[in-house]
Amino acid sequence: MNHKTDSSVWPAEPRQTVQVTFLGGNTYEAPIGTSLNAFIQTELGQNEVPVVAALVDGALRELSFPIIRDVQVQPLLLSDSDGVRIYRRSLAFLLVAAVRELFPEAQVYIDHTIPSGGFFCHVRDREPFSIAELERIETRMRDMVDQDLPITREKVPLGEVVRILTARQETEKVRLLAHRNKDYLTLYDLNGVRDYFHGYMVPSTGALRYFRVENWPPGFVLRYPRRHRPTEILDHVDSPQLTATFRQYGEWLRVLHLESVSDLNSAMANDRIREVILVSEALHEQQVAQIARQIVERRPRVRLVLIAGPSSAGKTTFSKRLSIQLLSHGVRPFPLELDNYFVERDQTPRDAEGNYDFEALEALDLQLFNEHLMALMRGDEIELPRFNFHTGLRETGSSVHIGPDHIIIVEGIHGLNPKLVTSIPAEYAFRIFASALTQLNIDRHNRVPTTDTRLLRRIVRDATYRGYTAEDTLQRWESVRRGEKNHIMPYQDRADVLFNSALVYELSVLKPLAEPLLLQVEPESPRRVEAKRLLAFLSWFQECGSELIPDNSILREFVGGSILRDYTP
Repeated sequence: MNHKTDSSVWPAEPRQTVQVTFLGGNTYEAPIGTSLNAFIQTELGQNEVPVVAALVDGALRELSFPIIRDVQVQPLLLSDSDGVRIYRRSLAFLLVAAVRELFPEAQVYIDHTIPSGGFFCHVRDREPFSIAELERIETRMRDMVDQDLPITREKVPLGEVVRILTARQETEKVRLLAHRNKDYLTLYDLNGVRDYFHGYMVPSTGALRYFRVENWPPGFVLRYPRRHRPTEILDHVDSPQLTATFRQYGEWLRVLHLESVSDLNSAMANDRIREVILVSEALHEQQVAQIARQIVERRPRVRLVLIAGPSSAGKTTFSKRLSIQLLSHGVRPFPLELDNYFVERDQTPRDAEGNYDFEALEALDLQLFNEHLMALMRGDEIELPRFNFHTGLRETGSSVHIGPDHIIIVEGIHGLNPKLVTSIPAEYAFRIFASALTQLNIDRHNRVPTTDTRLLRRIVRDATYRGYTAEDTLQRWESVRRGEKNHIMPYQDRADVLFNSALVYELSVLKPLAEPLLLQVEPESPRRVEAKRLLAFLSWFQECGSELIPDNSILREFVGGSILRDYTP
């Protein structure tokens, strides 16, 4: 049989090289097995902002990853969301390795983040580090950076991992591995120190140039750059309320005997989860009742309650539970909805890309809002506006007036912005910042980010009530976070009180609801990296059904079944 040949195809020997193409179009060739880092060094050279990882054909890879076929590569820097997580994780390992070398008896615990950029840490099995000892630790860390020591990874059989961790008395990690489905665990090695960290690392310590170690009794802070200013350590700004809230939450965890995910998993295995849920909810109710009591004590001067907080903090349910507590004191809440005070669509400001910026303060009719506040406080009757989101026009709503036993409650992202309410003296308002500030960590060295808790809440809520896919929510999240950074976080310290909506058991409840949604993110999607990260994170939690959750719980706002959903004070 004759075969017709195509002159554009010819026989060839198997190629012994691979090609890497960067997003800018540059292509490089090297022997098969050359590390990703070698290609990136050739493309970028010595970058001021450290390159910490890369996307290889859309998949997140460490820089030590060997290239065995032709690929497209996008470097990830400290200024990228995935990059900053890898940098901070690697920096935490550098700290642990330095402390283990200098003070082998000390057990370092990484507790929570601080707003200006850093991990609050404490030490056990000895007195807190002195200032001189912290200086020794920082000096040793900088020596290790100058030496550019390799950070290597290996898959270690589970039995050997358990022996290593047991010898170091890291019992929470040993208990966590009891539920692991795989027969190995990936450990990282730095200068002879082997440890588990949840997620990827930089290939060597030379990338970790930006950090500081500072005394902050009763512990210390490992300072790192924020992603939007990746080569700077920002000045420390004290946030007493935030610090007190984290420490209060830590006390709650100790009351519940839950200081790590393994403790939560053990509570479910030992049939203690009902008690954990009931006590967690009781602590929430205690918070709400205390806040209501503070408001009542400032009456009759206080006529306005302003509530702000980031996305998925549970502000809606909190405001309704607060209203009920106020009613129990004989104070009648009157909710005033900020969304009805939007300016009409043709007056809405636009962002840098030319899109309507509904999150800008100028998207609200501040003059009308303040006029209505003053009129209501005088006891005058007003016609409430009603904003039509379909037409973009303001319509006339119902006529209302309130009496001296009423208090106005306003919930919205601008609630703590001093430019929102300019017509009344500051002492007439009570300001509340609500957020979910968890301190339940995977183990002593691996944090549960508070942002991840809110993101998982939002994924589940968006699917339950708005018909959005996980991909939809993940795609919007960066914009949501940017809005929080611009409009909410700068004013959190103006609050009279901070309400912590975190529930110690909630990730076990969110897991079976979020996992199927995350698994639907397509492999070729740009959101797949984030979906895989969240799935890996959730894998450490044992599932808990939602049937035991009280129907007025903050968590019901996201998983459904809230008795407060249609309640209007």
